[in-house]
Amino acid sequence: MPSPKPKTVQTMKPETAAKKLGVLLSATPAEFQEGVVSRDELNALQATPPAWLADLRRNGPHPKQVVAAKLGVSISGLARGGITEPLTTAEINALKAENPAWLEREQSVQAETRKEALRLKQR
Repeated sequence: MPSPKPKTVQTMKPETAAKKLGVLLSATPAEFQEGVVSRDELNALQATPPAWLADLRRNGPHPKQVVAAKLGVSISGLARGGITEPLTTAEINALKAENPAWLEREQSVQAETRKEALRLKQR
């Protein structure tokens, strides 16, 4: 009877872990950026985020997928609006308060896209 193989530890690059955590890699601590992250470590970070992770999620700077979600637009819509750099929560809130024409237009495009996807899904 063959002996069971030892369980291998799944690891990922810091870039992948940062994306899964929804944070900007360049804003994370150096030890996070320089090491590898195991699946168990990622799960622990998600379950009980350390202070640096909670602060990054709360205040940013946020990666483009998070900025797009907070503004209710697509990543392409951000680019069309001229937003190419990461934004902080304060900058996102200021942009929402200002509500420029491009943001309104992109939010309506995103809403239509979601409605159409829902309609197609219900077919």
